[in-house]
Amino acid sequence: MTGFQFRTTPRVISEAGATASIGTLLRDRGAAHVGFVTDQTILDLGLATPALDSIHAAGCEVSIVSDIVPAPPEALVHSAVAHLAGCDAIVSVGGGSSLDVAKLVAVLCAGEQPLSEMYGVDQVTGGRLPLILAPTTAGTGSEVTPISIITTGEAQKMGVVSPQLLPDVAILDATLTLGLPRAVTAATGVDAMVHAIEAYTSRHRKNPLSDALAREALRLLGANIEQVCEIPDDVEARQAMLLGSCLAGMAFANAPVAAVHALAYPLGGHFHVPHGLSNCLVLPQVLEFNAPSAAALYAELAPIAFPGGGDLAENFRALAPRIGLSTRLSEVGVGHNHLPMLAEDAMKQTRLLVNNPRALTYDDALAIYTAAL
Repeated sequence: MTGFQFRTTPRVISEAGATASIGTLLRDRGAAHVGFVTDQTILDLGLATPALDSIHAAGCEVSIVSDIVPAPPEALVHSAVAHLAGCDAIVSVGGGSSLDVAKLVAVLCAGEQPLSEMYGVDQVTGGRLPLILAPTTAGTGSEVTPISIITTGEAQKMGVVSPQLLPDVAILDATLTLGLPRAVTAATGVDAMVHAIEAYTSRHRKNPLSDALAREALRLLGANIEQVCEIPDDVEARQAMLLGSCLAGMAFANAPVAAVHALAYPLGGHFHVPHGLSNCLVLPQVLEFNAPSAAALYAELAPIAFPGGGDLAENFRALAPRIGLSTRLSEVGVGHNHLPMLAEDAMKQTRLLVNNPRALTYDDALAIYTAAL
């Protein structure tokens, strides 16, 4: 066994209704002025209310940023930092974009280093404010990853990867996910499954802990994804999905993701396809491309995710329509003329492609997009 390191969020609370404890957690940390990062829909649906009520009950002043959008641009991060200057703790209740922004705000509000110097791996030099994250989707795993993804320019996605982005506490509260539309539940669930698969087959930093977490994540996600799509108010299944997403996040935070994500990012940047759906649209084709190098590992994962048997790629092809997801790029507005642009952008994701179990060229990316069209 080769040596390895493993980092994750130091405290995870998995319990329906647990966001009502956020105020106590902040009071224990001596917080007086809390920055709260979310989106307007979360506020309108009342999903943030238990957290906000508990924070107020703890005697803390609260400043709210609620204009978070998918694929958040740099300008939004800078605006959030300006609005939350002077806060001594950061909380986020929201989807992956809100959590990603909150992680950066916690770092940027604690020091003088500009965001432009943070892009890449281990470029953050300072500390951060106390940080508590509660996801409202079972997909990104952002509550346990040292990663924030930001849109720079018109469509380019850039990542900040640093252990300073790991929060103090991650709260998995299934009640936050009960109002999700079926399409969001389905797409984010597949996203979490992709995290587990790519961690398990990552060419760099794959290790026994990430493997164990990836396997258990796939077991939980595979057993519950159709249930939460068909019976959306099943709290137990929702809690299992959140835990599965969290475990997959722990896995890929240490054994990083690869070509599925590299090919998915341009779809989000150019066509505003939700990230989970972007992954789903190219997943079978990438699995087939990787099979010459990863077939044995895929064979280990297939019966865990799909106990009925069968090939991993084919099982995902069959799963997508059952849970109501599009299966072709053409269904989200992509045409043949767009494919060279997408392939060029995918090849810029060198941070991800280096982890793929099989080396991937521009021609390979173009062929994968063509097969997915």
